[in-house]
Amino acid sequence: MSPSVDLTGRPTIVTGSNQGLGRAIAESFLASGATLLLMARDASKLERVRQDLASRARPGQGVHALPGDVSRPEDCRAAVDRAVSLLGGLAVLVNNAGVYGPMGRLEDVDWTEWEEAVRINLLGTALMCRAALPAMRARGYGKIINLSGGGATGPLPRFTAYAASKAAVVRLTETLAEELRADRIDVNAIAPGALNTRLLDQVIDAGPGKVGREFHAGALKQREEGGVPLEKGAALAAFLASANSDGITGRLLSARWDDWERLPERRQDLADSDVFTLRRIVPRDRGLKW
Repeated sequence: MSPSVDLTGRPTIVTGSNQGLGRAIAESFLASGATLLLMARDASKLERVRQDLASRARPGQGVHALPGDVSRPEDCRAAVDRAVSLLGGLAVLVNNAGVYGPMGRLEDVDWTEWEEAVRINLLGTALMCRAALPAMRARGYGKIINLSGGGATGPLPRFTAYAASKAAVVRLTETLAEELRADRIDVNAIAPGALNTRLLDQVIDAGPGKVGREFHAGALKQREEGGVPLEKGAALAAFLASANSDGITGRLLSARWDDWERLPERRQDLADSDVFTLRRIVPRDRGLKW
């Protein structure tokens, strides 16, 4: 986490914050001064995390929790209402809740599970944004940070629900950024890298028959080598939640590969280009003349 990041006075919701990257983001935000509302489906695990973070909070720095499912509109509205009530408003939303969904060939996977993954990853992100926007508009300022992943930037065979939903999250991010530009609400997406979380365990447990021999071997290697530290994604999220990133919007940033800490000095370059966005490649982009 960059020592210059200051989130003091920024009431924040972090979804999927009872484990893995979501918890790391919440910890990073707390250390940077934010007040927090944590949201996740597992109430008991969420409460344990809340108690742990609350024990580290500074005076006046609230840490609250509300169990909820981002795929349910009423839960999203309840989370925002609770944040406004307990934290005094809402400045930052981190849409971290997500699942891999079913693994295997499209024609073989359980369709109910496929739909559920899209509901959580895509509709859950959109629903939380929809619920949060009135509070951010009332504040005249806001930061929305959506979690994407490798499925957004290239094909991911045998993970069709995950890949399709995460790619859609990026285009949702870009589109919302344009809708909200005049409202001083920045919307960006993060690719945190290959993480050693419960999702990796699910891939390994599924076996090469479902996820593919090469992908499974890569997962085993990642587990042995440690993967990308959670702190990298958490640090990027903190930067995007801070005033340091004001005006940077509609971008998909890699926590591992992009020099995001220097983006403030490159604001004009970003504004004048489509860098860090999803775009269709045409023949001339590859030196072809047809």
